[in-house]
Amino acid sequence: MSKKSESTLKTILSSGGEIKADAHKLEEVAALAEEMGLTFYAADCDKARNRSAILRALSKAVDYPVFFGNNMDALLDCLGETLLEQKKGMVLWIENLHSGDPSLVADTQDILGILNDTLEYATDKERVFVYAIEHVGKHSDPEPGVAPAPYAESQSK
Repeated sequence: MSKKSESTLKTILSSGGEIKADAHKLEEVAALAEEMGLTFYAADCDKARNRSAILRALSKAVDYPVFFGNNMDALLDCLGETLLEQKKGMVLWIENLHSGDPSLVADTQDILGILNDTLEYATDKERVFVYAIEHVGKHSDPEPGVAPAPYAESQSK
């Protein structure tokens, strides 16, 4: 990582905001976040094909209870409560979000809105909230004659 890139990253990790996932590596950000006293969470959304699956991946990543609701208000509560449990703040890295899927375009925008609301909440509560989203386009088309693995089954592997 270049000095300028590291300096920019440290600034974001100090004050909160969005990290451009295409400019940084998850491992580098996780290590620097830990060094700065922030809790790091990574949510793998590669198998998520709908809003419910994305929300489950996010709540699972931050170890939120099983009774998590399936709406954006529940995500806001989840992130807000998780943030308050941290001494200094947290970083949420969303891996492999298929934001190019027609069925996920609106949901991706809603999630971005929740992340920004959480950022404001963090500022009000004197915590740091940082997020990154790896946008990976749309899911590949299913193979003819091959049934996709159920989401829950694929997450347990």
